[in-house]
Amino acid sequence: MAEEKKETIENELLQLVTFRIGNEEFGFNIFQVKEINKMMNVTQIPNSIGAVKGVVNLRGSVIPIVSLREKLGFSELEYTTSTRIIVVEYKSNNIGFIVDEVNEVLRIESSIIESAPEMTTNIESAFISGIAKLESRLLILLDLDRILIQEEEGLEAVEA
Repeated sequence: MAEEKKETIENELLQLVTFRIGNEEFGFNIFQVKEINKMMNVTQIPNSIGAVKGVVNLRGSVIPIVSLREKLGFSELEYTTSTRIIVVEYKSNNIGFIVDEVNEVLRIESSIIESAPEMTTNIESAFISGIAKLESRLLILLDLDRILIQEEEGLEAVEA
């Protein structure tokens, strides 16, 4: 019976919002995502910290916007019609992440996720919670808490 329980935990289904930055595909746990919006005008805040690009007014709420491309070490590009803002909730605050393109909502079994290798390319390995091996591609799973810990001081300064 204990073995059945272990197998159930190992084969837990995860729901992910998948998105692209450059040629790489990433995913956030869907339970962290509040909404996905088309790119909108970002009001720049003088002396913003880190990858914080500024703020947007989303239905009456001012939300800080972070360039996930910049945060992960990719070079900045011009926004396109595919550029999206993924709004997540972090410590009771909404934060938007700019991504190149949102792909799909995907269900995967947790058993296909491996830990990130020690040596990664240009992505900060501390931000990676795992890599899912799909049929013809790899999906890099990002840890939202780890990404935002470094931005937290900057976000608090923007919201103040």
